Amino acid sequence: MPPEPLILAFDTSAAHCAAALLSGDRVLVQTEEPMATGQAERLMPMLEEVLRDAGVSWRDLTALGVGTGPGNFTGVRIAVAAARGLALGLGCKAIGVTVFEALAWGRNAALVARDARLGQVHLQAFGPHAFGPVTQPLGEALPPLPAGLPCLGDFAGNLAARIGGHEVAAMAPLAEAIARIAMERRDQDLPRPAPLYLRAPDAAPPRDPAPTILQE
Repeated sequence: MPPEPLILAFDTSAAHCAAALLSGDRVLVQTEEPMATGQAERLMPMLEEVLRDAGVSWRDLTALGVGTGPGNFTGVRIAVAAARGLALGLGCKAIGVTVFEALAWGRNAALVARDARLGQVHLQAFGPHAFGPVTQPLGEALPPLPAGLPCLGDFAGNLAARIGGHEVAAMAPLAEAIARIAMERRDQDLPRPAPLYLRAPDAAPPRDPAPTILQE
């Protein structure tokens, strides 16, 4: 009997470094460490620890799952770049999963929110009244949504009160949900993971013209 598919998933889209290892339907290892900075230095050692704790190696992996945001620009790039590089080196598939999808995993319908800062919110609705992903001011009107809709993520209580929904928790830790979605998609023909950016970065290159170089 062939071994069960083995998926290593990870996410650095917010102030954390998270990873999970899934064998078939079983979570072998799941870990998350809060951190505002340092994900680039911590991610690879964490993944090594996860594999070691499960008694498997990189070459045992069937595929990788990676959170593609939205979230912190630098954090999203760290995880996506790592997934693409590892997939290339290992000769396996890397599967991108948005944070919206991961938070909504296991539900037929939901409204998922992510703090976009500066008084804005990233939103996506799943189910019969699906929309998004979009970014809008937190207080802006929402499209018509059914009463009782589960609301997850940042500002979930605020949004639930406004639409007559109810605030709920995610059905699995973020990295585990990414792993489970990647497991479902492992045989699909998918593009390489790419960051989900819903707005321009807060920092931008200077617009001043470059200095003139004088010839001697």
